[in-house]
Amino acid sequence: MKMYLISDNTDTYTGMRLAGVEGEVVHEKEELKAALDRVLADKEIGIVLLTEKFGREFPDVVNQLKLDYKVPLFVEIPDRHGTGRKPNFITDYVNEAIGLKL
Repeated sequence: MKMYLISDNTDTYTGMRLAGVEGEVVHEKEELKAALDRVLADKEIGIVLLTEKFGREFPDVVNQLKLDYKVPLFVEIPDRHGTGRKPNFITDYVNEAIGLKL
């Protein structure tokens, strides 16, 4: 299985290409949907990396993909500017999910 990157910037795309991950750069919602259609049609792709910006700007598209598909696995990654999440987002997520304070 292959990994594929859909990025909103060329820096992340270039870095992942140097690591051997194919991908493309898109900016608009329609471009994102077209790229995702191509990815879903390719049965060799097992992991799709999406920059976090797509999750913030188009949460309806990204969340629906995560719910509807087991394969490929959709993973949001930070870009070169870092993550937009709080430093303790994992602890907060677990606290919210199980109702216990860790």
